[in-house]
Amino acid sequence: MRAAPTILHLDMDAFFAAAEQAAKPSLRGKPVVVGGLGPRGVVATASYEARRFGVHSAMPMGQARRLAPNAAYLVPRFAFYRSISEQVMRLLGGLSPLVEPLSLDEAFVDLEAGGVAGDTASARAVGERLRADILATTGLTGSVGLAGSKMLAKIASEEAKPDGLVLMEPGTERALLGPKSVRILPGVGPATGEHLRRAGMTTVSDLAEAGEDELVRLLGRAHGTSLYRMAQGYDDRPVVAERDAKSVSVEDTFAVDLHDRVRIRSEVERLAERCVGRLRASGHSGRTIVLKVRRFDFSTLTRSETLRGPTDALGVVREAAGRLLDSVDTTGGVRLLGVGVSGLADYTQEDLFAQEAEVRAGEDVEAESVPAEAVVAEPVGPAERSWAPGHDVRHAVYGAGWVQGSGLGRVTVRFEEPGSAPGRVRTFAVDDPELEAGEAVPLVRGAGAGLPVGGVAPSAAAGRGGAGLPGGGAAPAPAADRGDAPGLAAGPGSHPHHP
Repeated sequence: MRAAPTILHLDMDAFFAAAEQAAKPSLRGKPVVVGGLGPRGVVATASYEARRFGVHSAMPMGQARRLAPNAAYLVPRFAFYRSISEQVMRLLGGLSPLVEPLSLDEAFVDLEAGGVAGDTASARAVGERLRADILATTGLTGSVGLAGSKMLAKIASEEAKPDGLVLMEPGTERALLGPKSVRILPGVGPATGEHLRRAGMTTVSDLAEAGEDELVRLLGRAHGTSLYRMAQGYDDRPVVAERDAKSVSVEDTFAVDLHDRVRIRSEVERLAERCVGRLRASGHSGRTIVLKVRRFDFSTLTRSETLRGPTDALGVVREAAGRLLDSVDTTGGVRLLGVGVSGLADYTQEDLFAQEAEVRAGEDVEAESVPAEAVVAEPVGPAERSWAPGHDVRHAVYGAGWVQGSGLGRVTVRFEEPGSAPGRVRTFAVDDPELEAGEAVPLVRGAGAGLPVGGVAPSAAAGRGGAGLPGGGAAPAPAADRGDAPGLAAGPGSHPHHP
């Protein structure tokens, strides 16, 4: 624990939904839900307006639609969110060399290591300046928590939401935490919370008064000891600038269970290609191939195979995933498939090239070397184009807009940009030659003008004490991009309704 509140936790407010509202003037102040729009999609983020109806992250999309039928339901635009995240992470990097990203919209910063804060007054000033810089650079708001530990800084940022700053003075931790629910502590989920409730412990002060021995008896040595320390306000974890990835994986949830064994194998091969693409993009190779299969009854099977050494060869990963699939019973249907590589290294073992050569014997090597992204981007006939709600388009006459919905051979587009007034809606045939996929428009013209999506805007602050010096790093992939992630494009007939 530190004597000054020099650990900062930033959490952007309803990040995905807020970014969509900022990009689409007609949605400002309206309930917006971002997530997978298929029958098995889940909510990635809900705007504060949607949360008033009870919609929250990780909720099944069908339930969200019942709670808020008039909300705007949009498919995520991860490239757009990453571009904003890079701007925010650059601002954080100007404060300190120790920035620990937790996701696209959340990070810890060690202000002491950056020399920008050493006491309460300077820490508060840095936090307020950071919030102003984020707003000026991205047009979005973030909440800031300041404390002497990571746990308390994160709790403080939750207290600050939305668009606020809360500072916990060192020495006041127990008094502040005492009356709060045990669920506020990391690692206390619904099951543990219910277990503690049955034992008569509902607040943090109850845990502190129960003592370490009682918590160990209830929860086991590791969890009980950790929970007792947290109830006392203790947390000595350092801010870690680089968090090494332990694995790379991709998963797909299917709108309809797959029964055809040939189709299942082809999906596994496609996932292997995507996984290898991510593996190579991260600059790693891996030794253990993992296959995940969720069956029709929601039972989940995981199979793995460890190779002689690390590889990033598509043929090796694909063949290993195929062998693993052979050991899984898919009778009854499959609802989710995933392929991953773990045991990562930054090199490739030479003898695996010989193994890949055996796998690829007789195959067209050049065709396999084409990245999966290039295959996806290959032009298709106009009649095959799909228009996902929320995605950017551009019309030869009307300019930039976004898809409100599509179905029955038509697509509805609202033409507006971040700095414009709410735009007009027009409907076109899905194969209209004047309509094409577009690029995201920067939320703040001064910050993003002239930069491609994914570029970093200059800061609104200057000087070492400001939040605008170069530095920082990229955030890890969003949780919503994994597992039963939202991201299923809406099919025909999925018109969102906008109040």
